[in-house]
Amino acid sequence: MKVLVASVLILVGSCSSLRHSEKIDHLKDSISYDNKGVVKKYLKTITPEELKIVVEEVASEKYNGRMTGEKGHNEICNFIRNYYDSLGIKPPASHPNYFQNVPKEALPDDLNESQNVIAYIEGSEFPNEYIYITAHSDHEGIINGEIYPGADDNGSGTAAVFEMAEAFKKAVMDGNGPKRSIVFLHVTAEEVGLYGSRYYTNNPIFPLENTVSTLNMDMIGRVDERHKNDENYIYVIGADRISTQLHFIIQEANYNFTNLNLDYKYNDDNDHNRYYYRSDHYNFATKGIPVVFFFNGEHEDYTKPTDTADKINYPLLAKRTKLIFATAWYLANSPERLKAEII
Repeated sequence: MKVLVASVLILVGSCSSLRHSEKIDHLKDSISYDNKGVVKKYLKTITPEELKIVVEEVASEKYNGRMTGEKGHNEICNFIRNYYDSLGIKPPASHPNYFQNVPKEALPDDLNESQNVIAYIEGSEFPNEYIYITAHSDHEGIINGEIYPGADDNGSGTAAVFEMAEAFKKAVMDGNGPKRSIVFLHVTAEEVGLYGSRYYTNNPIFPLENTVSTLNMDMIGRVDERHKNDENYIYVIGADRISTQLHFIIQEANYNFTNLNLDYKYNDDNDHNRYYYRSDHYNFATKGIPVVFFFNGEHEDYTKPTDTADKINYPLLAKRTKLIFATAWYLANSPERLKAEII
């Protein structure tokens, strides 16, 4: 009898595994880009040269390290909103100056009030469904008399959001605008504890229940020690925590357009670094929204005054930005909304 029961259990387990594998295969087969040529057209607009211009500006010493609530960071926020205004990418109707004020009481005691910066492109078919492309704009400020420029952390992410916004705007002008709305969100106070994104998700401008996904980038312009002999990589963190579909969409985007090595080392639940919990996507994840965190890993200049613009790998930054854009493109234009479910 024991042998019979064991055999039955093995059979049931095998059938269960087969059904799961069939679901995964079906999901993978359902993900494809309708017009790769159109996507490639806008990927070409994302260039190392334009990324460099933005990173050099954001990391300039004139902004004194962009500490939350300080003059330098406020000036960077003005720079960000002026950029969107120059492109003709509009602010939310409820916040016509692009700023969501983050009051002093929502921040640690020693900080002044600050602001998130929000711009968006309205979707042509599903305008009330939103894809967020996010990066934090603040950094460490001045410590012991030294300016911390934060070129990688997070000038690289800021520049990437700019380039994607410009690419989507060009698509709109060509009549290829996204079907779903794209929100470009530059959050404050990440370095002091994710306060800007927490404030946004607790006081959303667009309904969170209508949010399809959040693509967050925080440090994507450098190479860590683990990859010093193979820089063609990006860490992908959290994509499979809420949506199996998002995990495979990123893989499909990479296969078709960028061929980076997608490194899941820090996606492990048991990773002691706990990066999944340490950047702004996490506050969206706590609301049940599928998220992904793109990251290059720590390097010798991480949170140091030596994190300067001349050390950014701009061709690699462009390639990583293209992967994120291609992912956003799919999410924005697929016939069906991304499913927040684990298979």
